[in-house]
Amino acid sequence: MSYKASFRVWRGDADGGGLQDFTVEVNEGEVVLDIIHRLQATQAADLAVRWNCKAGKCGSCSAEINGRPRLLCMTRMSTFTEDEVITVTPMRTFPVIRDLVTDVSFNYTKAREIPSFTPPADLKPGEYRMQQVDVERSQEFRKCIECFLCQNTCHVVRDHEENKEAFAGPRYLMRIAELEMHPLDVADRRDAAQDEHGLGYCNITKCCSEVCPEGIHITDNALIPMKERVADRKYDPIVWLGNKLFRRDK
Repeated sequence: MSYKASFRVWRGDADGGGLQDFTVEVNEGEVVLDIIHRLQATQAADLAVRWNCKAGKCGSCSAEINGRPRLLCMTRMSTFTEDEVITVTPMRTFPVIRDLVTDVSFNYTKAREIPSFTPPADLKPGEYRMQQVDVERSQEFRKCIECFLCQNTCHVVRDHEENKEAFAGPRYLMRIAELEMHPLDVADRRDAAQDEHGLGYCNITKCCSEVCPEGIHITDNALIPMKERVADRKYDPIVWLGNKLFRRDK
């Protein structure tokens, strides 16, 4: 069964643009990305959209549908009524390149700022040993497909462009937490998380967790535990007193 749907798609580039109205055929079982492809094939051949796997695993087709950050390939048309106007816009937090394609290089810049996994110096390849419970604790975070929807919806960078320099965003704070929890990582990442990557900016509204297509509990399982570790180091009065009493000058 097919029907005609009303779409409003943002068209433009870095210099500006606006919403353009389309009426397009929708068939049973399709997702929003199917409709965008049909628009390219029938009405707007120059419509720019980033996509790759169409299976919810590459994270390429991130956009905003009716104002909510989502993957185009994982948003089924059956979730909308036939008379509903569906608005598709690019991710708001990142600069527009053209149409639905945004410049997400901010995220790769932040990724390069995080020191990589640091095992003990005397531990050779093949000698890594971990308990399964330790593996499971951070395994959830490895499901991240880097769609950057959490980065896009985080109001710390979405509404405050000036924070981008000092705030890594939920995706990369989660990466820091993952490494901090790793039983074989010997680097102490608590001070850097707070002072260099802006962990203190996060006020745990959980908006990042709400839009994660992999269902990762970013706030509850990564950011809050990381905040607790930082608080133990920097703000616990007993730890502070111990540092004062037993500090030795060089």
